Parts: sequence; structure tokens; C-alpha cells
Amino acid sequence: MFREISLTDLLISQNRGGHTLVDVRSQREFKESTIPGSINIPVFNDEERAEVGTIYKQIGADEAKVRGLGIFSKKLPTFIATFNKIETPITVFCWRGGMRSKTAATVLDLMGIHANRLNGGIRSYRQWVVHELEDKKFLPKLFVLNGYTGSGKTIILKKLYEEGYPVIDLEGMAGHRGSIFGQIGLEPSNQKKFDSLLLNEVTRYQNEPFVFIEGESRRIGKVSLPEFLNDKKEKGKQLFINIPIEVRVQNILDDYKPWESSIPFKEAFQLIKKHIHTPIAQQIESDLENGNFASATKLLLEFYYDPKYKHSSNQYTDEQKIHIDTVDVEDAYQKVIDTVKSIVLCTFP
Repeated sequence: MFREISLTDLLISQNRGGHTLVDVRSQREFKESTIPGSINIPVFNDEERAEVGTIYKQIGADEAKVRGLGIFSKKLPTFIATFNKIETPITVFCWRGGMRSKTAATVLDLMGIHANRLNGGIRSYRQWVVHELEDKKFLPKLFVLNGYTGSGKTIILKKLYEEGYPVIDLEGMAGHRGSIFGQIGLEPSNQKKFDSLLLNEVTRYQNEPFVFIEGESRRIGKVSLPEFLNDKKEKGKQLFINIPIEVRVQNILDDYKPWESSIPFKEAFQLIKKHIHTPIAQQIESDLENGNFASATKLLLEFYYDPKYKHSSNQYTDEQKIHIDTVDVEDAYQKVIDTVKSIVLCTFP
């Protein structure tokens, strides 16, 4: 017989390592949000879940169970074979700890595969995440990377992470670059997914002396930062990266590749067109239409993004701000490291 496991015990087992969490919900549900580190082995795919749900609402629970059993029985060999490949202890879960996880755990037990079942399902995990983010106290100091759009902040953060420095990549978790064009080529996260990923990273770095983070507004795409982290970010040491506009333009083109998806860029531009002086807006629109993306990007920086950014940077005190003049991203990366090392040595002798 399978064993019910509490969320607390599950998190302890996960932190110890060598434990596999299996989300048995549909692919779409898994994609929208799950417990970080989980894998997806669905009882029903998206279409099957919709069919069973419709029967449940229109006819009744018994009929839905019969149809669900018929669907699931046909895929049992593949389902069991997939679980047989897992060599660690297993915990399965669905949304509420209901029929799908119960069915999965029961069938696995009958086939000699022991699996725990998360009591309360992922809903209990979501409730825990919300509570944790409301009361979280984050101890590390924050070094906040700032700079005009295209300064290579995300590239620098990735290089810092690759070198073993503690980094919280807000844009990566949000699936959004933080601008009106920020969702192009990416898949924006919803708040549930973002919160779970963020809590995972905050917990991971809780005992570090400092953490790198990017200077974002509280809202990034479809998600918002919790109050504790936004306040900590605003009070952190602000590193302002100054880099030539030609380099910034090239960074943006390398990142967005607008020639591969010109229509979304034209559509996004319409949302901000009214905020730009008419002759300039007309030139940007013409450049986008004719594929002159370098020209359009430079004009957007000069007449839209840079003025907005300059205004927002005035909120910080002189004691918070450190300006780093650079020639390119590689130079900026090295100077960020040198700057932080000098601060850390003074703070933590």
C-alpha cells in the first residue's frame, strides 16, 4: 500500500537529494506551474483531461471515473515502464491529492513499485509558497545590475552564474525581458510558476553573504516581485553599467533577432508609438517595415527607453550608486567582479 507523505517531509527528502517528484497532471498543468525539480508523467494528457472533466460536469462523477479508467488502462504498460526507469524513491502528486495521484500510486503499488503520495497535492505546496513569500526574511546583501537597455546585464548575470557566483535571474524565471518587447521569443511565466522558482532560489542562497540580481521594476511581464525582495533590491548597492550605444544596439539585435519575428515587433511598437515624438515614431515604424532594425533600435533607445531609464535611476541615493564605465560586455563583466570584490573585502575582512 502506498504511503501518504506531508509537504514538510517531502521537502526534507527533496533537500537531501536522491528523491524523484512526479507530477501526474496533464502537460499543460505541469507547464503552468509545478514543484521545482519535478518531472511530468501524466495520467491524462490535455485532451483526455478535458474530456473526463466535461463528462464529470455534464453527466456525473461515476461516468467520469469509468471513462477515465478506460483511457488510463490503455496506457498502463507505457506508464509503468516509465516509472520503472526511476531509480530513486518516488513521490507522486496531482492538484489536490485526488484521484489522479491516488490512481497512479495504487497502480504502481500493485506492480511492485513503491511511491509516496503527497497529501494535499500541489495545492498544499502553493499555499506554503504564498505564506513563505509573505513572511520571508532574505539575509544576503544585494548587488543590483543596472544600466540602459542593451547594456548586457543578463549576459553578465549568466557569466557570473557560470563562474559560481550566487545569482537570482528574475527575467529568466519570469520568461520575460522586462520591456514592451520582452516576451518576444520567450514563454512568459504565470505568478504561480514564478513564485515557486523564486522561493527555490531565495532559499538556496539564504546563507550567502551577497547575491547578484538585475535592476527590474516590481512587475516583470505577467508577474510581480514579492514585497520583501523588491524592498531589498531597492535598498541594495546599485551598479550602473555605462556602455556605448552602438554596443547596446548590437547586444539587443543579438538577443532579440528581430529579423526572425518582425511582426511581433511591429505589433509591440504600436503599444508605445503614441509616447514617442511623431516624426521619430514614423521613422521607427518605417525602419521596422523595411528591416532596418539597427536604426529602429537606436531610435527607440534614444527617444523612448533612455529617457525613461534616466528618470527612474534618480530614485537612488549617491551612496547606493556605483557607476562602471565599460567598452563592451566582457569589460563590464570583469569590472563588475573587481568592484564587488573590493566592496566585499572591505565589508567581510
